[in-house]
Amino acid sequence: MEEFSKRYYKIRDVAEFLGVSQSTLRYWETVFPEVAPTRTATGIRQYTASDIETLRILHYLLKTKGLKVDAAKAQFRQNSANISKRLKIISELNELRSELEVMLMSLTKRK
Repeated sequence: MEEFSKRYYKIRDVAEFLGVSQSTLRYWETVFPEVAPTRTATGIRQYTASDIETLRILHYLLKTKGLKVDAAKAQFRQNSANISKRLKIISELNELRSELEVMLMSLTKRK
């Protein structure tokens, strides 16, 4: 899982990190009250690490699991802590898989 070093992130950075369009993030902001980035005086959205974690959960529910918006809202309200833990475990397993694939490629080249 990526660590966030800055205090605030722009919508472009968050969209790139999640692999969705900026318009998708703006839509989620209108549908999910949990997504409420702060805004500068000029109206630029500023996402915190907490906002990004919320968006990661919503991305998982909507894009990965394929839930409809209403079902994702219900899941998020009922179980966001467990979903967050699940995402962390999935991320760690993906990192481990990548490391194992690199090791396998190294071993295959030695033959």
